[in-house]
Formats: sequence, structure tokens, C-alpha cells
Amino acid sequence: MSYSALARYYDSLMRNVDYSARADYLCSILEHLGHSAGLTLDLACGTGSLTLELAARGYDVYGLDASPEMLSEAQQKAAEAGRSILFVCQEMQKMDLYGGVDTAVCMLDSVNHITSSADLQEAFRRIAMFLNPGGYFVFDANTCYKHRKILSNNVFVYDLEDIYCVWQNRCEQKSGLVSVSLDLFEHLEGGMYRRSSEHFQERAYSEEQLRTMLENAGLRVEGVWADMTFESPGPEAERMIVVAAKA
Repeated sequence: MSYSALARYYDSLMRNVDYSARADYLCSILEHLGHSAGLTLDLACGTGSLTLELAARGYDVYGLDASPEMLSEAQQKAAEAGRSILFVCQEMQKMDLYGGVDTAVCMLDSVNHITSSADLQEAFRRIAMFLNPGGYFVFDANTCYKHRKILSNNVFVYDLEDIYCVWQNRCEQKSGLVSVSLDLFEHLEGGMYRRSSEHFQERAYSEEQLRTMLENAGLRVEGVWADMTFESPGPEAERMIVVAAKA
């Protein structure tokens, strides 16, 4: 899945995300664990916003994403920031790195975009394979509650300076699978618009499912917290943070 249409507008649509605060939170997680980040892999890095924030904090970090269009945006942003960062175009479930990493992170619900549990299990297996002993994998995921109650069958409209977006969801309540359709209207001169569309799916996984898959991959779950906290996620938590270690 390349997200070819979405890549051009992704940063505009995600402008409400505080990447700086999220990078600080990741730093606090590693400090809490007593773990030195070492060589860090930013999985499903998208346009590289978090990768750049981690690099600015002194991380030896590189990014991986399945979308060449997203990575093109990331490389351009890195160049503009004067940073030389490696970006690799691979799917997580087919990841084949040149060597091990000490830390892997995967943020902003990217695991939910892997809708096959078999594919997600394989992604976890490959992450475990490339993590150095004592390494940590930190990721977040939308909860089942968010998929069924917040995303659900709702429609969201974003009217921004450079883009008008209609976001439509169709949720299968039993499975938690959400089908997303985006209609993107780029503002042009003379009151004209250029329309493009993007379609993808997301699946919610329960904490128990994630724990089982991580353990099957050889990773030990060290913590599950509500987003941006060190507290257990409540029944109405919309996102959970999962930390797993390689023994």
C-alpha cells in the first residue's frame, strides 16, 4: 500500500500531532526502562516527522516505510533540515535489514494498518529477529474501543488552507475492521480543485492478541500504558502504548 495520493497532503492532515512531545515521551519511556537507545529504527516512519525529531535529540536513527511516496517526502524534509538520514522502502512483514538495531519504534497506529493477523505476527517475528539482545520494541495501537466507538461509521471533514478532505469510515463492529475512504480536494487558483482519493483499512487488536503475538515472536511484554502516560489503559482508552523486550 503506497498511500500515493495521501503522501502529498499527509503533513497538512496531521498538523495537530505534536511530534516533539511524542519524541519526548519516547525518550522518557527509554529512560524509564534504563535503556540506551543505540541504533534506532523508526518503523512505518511515513514522511519522517518523528524520525527527524529523534535525530534532533541525538538518536542514531533511520526510517522504514512501505510507501515510496511517503519516503520521498521524508527525504526532502531531512535534506531541508540539513540531516543525512537513511530511509528504507520495505514492508514490516517483509523487512530484511543489513544488521541489528538496539531499539525499534512504530508510532501513530501503524500496526493497525496491518490488517492480517498472520502478517502482523510475521512483522513482529522479523522485528524480534533484527533486535539486538536486550533491545526494546516500542509501539502504539488504536484500541478496539476507538475503532468501534470513535471511528465507527463516522464521517470527518477537514477544511484546511491547502486541502479539503472528507474522511468516511465503515466499521465492522464484530471484527473491529474499519474501511477508510478519503476524498482529497487540493485548492487551485481560480477557485478550482484537484480531486484525488485514497482507500485503506485498519484493524484493531486487543491487548491480549498483541501480547500473544509478541510472545510468539520471542518478545517479552514489559509494559502496556495509555497514550502519553505510564498508567494502565482504561476501558475507554483510544490508544495504547506497548513495550516489549528481546531477552
